[in-house]
Amino acid sequence: MTRAAEWLLLNVAPPIAHAGIRLLHATMRIEFRGQEILEACRRDPGRYILCFWHSRFVLMPYCYPGPRIVVLSSTHRDAEALVRILRKFGIEQARGSTTSGALTGMRQILRKVEDGCDVGLTPDGPRGPRRRVQPGVVAVARFTGLPIVPVTFSASPARRLRSWDGTLVPRFFSKGLFLYGTPITVPRAARPAAQEEARLRLEAELDRITDLADDTMGIPREPERPPAAA
Repeated sequence: MTRAAEWLLLNVAPPIAHAGIRLLHATMRIEFRGQEILEACRRDPGRYILCFWHSRFVLMPYCYPGPRIVVLSSTHRDAEALVRILRKFGIEQARGSTTSGALTGMRQILRKVEDGCDVGLTPDGPRGPRRRVQPGVVAVARFTGLPIVPVTFSASPARRLRSWDGTLVPRFFSKGLFLYGTPITVPRAARPAAQEEARLRLEAELDRITDLADDTMGIPREPERPPAAA
């Protein structure tokens, strides 16, 4: 990438993308189902971890009704443009990933939680495998003591990009649906077997609500997730 192209990516693309997402949202009719789950978590314990498949990230800034949330963003330079878009939505950042810089990202998230932030995570991000929960999400829940609230989004009409995750992009003037699922808690003292059970439950619940949202909006479901690596 040339310096000119990189400058455009980091300085011109983010405000344009931010404005485009806001305009798209303004044209849509969006329904929320299950918001009482967030309200219950806000009462006790007071904060929560929102968790969603990477393919549904486009309008996810609008799923969060609270004052402050931190998301885990990749340390890779290619992710910097996305970081700048999220900042324009008022979303705070911890830099790391499930594969690189995980410890640094965890420390930053813990500090943000202590400072009053909720947490937002894509458990199959930033680069997959698609629709497969990575262990880092369970670790964040263990160390923060916060419940994981699965959430998904669907829309009709919409299109899917030819990206690794098949990102769902609503069309202007479409109908949208945010759907919140059953919270999952992970005790601090959870042993490895219990952590794996929580990971699988989160995976299944995210699949359930995502497929239900697509069915409700009348669009085809995503393909089955790829098999786990040996």
